Amino acid sequence: MALRNILTKEQPGLYKVCRPVKDFNSRLHQLLDDMAETLEQANGVGLAAPQVGVLRRAVLVLETNVPEGEPDQLLELINPEIIESSGEQFGPEGCLSVPGEYGLVRRPMNVKVRAQDRYGNWFEAEGTGLTARCFCHEIDHLDGVVFTSKCERMLTEEELTGSEREEEEGEE
Repeated sequence: MALRNILTKEQPGLYKVCRPVKDFNSRLHQLLDDMAETLEQANGVGLAAPQVGVLRRAVLVLETNVPEGEPDQLLELINPEIIESSGEQFGPEGCLSVPGEYGLVRRPMNVKVRAQDRYGNWFEAEGTGLTARCFCHEIDHLDGVVFTSKCERMLTEEELTGSEREEEEGEE
């Protein structure tokens, strides 16, 4: 495994539409393993392949809605698509590609995705709260969309150092 550099908002690769993954081989497995290490090192909750310069439809999402005492579960989603969503949440959102900046974004509260695993097998996964937000955020990356374009407004430095910072839901 190896750490990969995370593209930032100034880099044009972040705004390109990704191609579907067709080959479920050792190169894909290496990418996913590297992304997992990069995500852990960056202390994030989600990472999309274009954020590390690879224009393929692959994302990682950290499922944090687990029973107390159990570790968070890392979901690998290849060629993901949202098949159902419901409810609404509105709150702060950040991104590893937009370090130090947060904005208020409206997302569904519940999301169901259909995706493939690293071997090409199809499965479905459901997320609520932060996980649902992360599904949407990371899938947006695959279409060249960064959260800043969906913000109702960016948070100010004063807001970030106040109570909103304590409630922050992590960077995706």
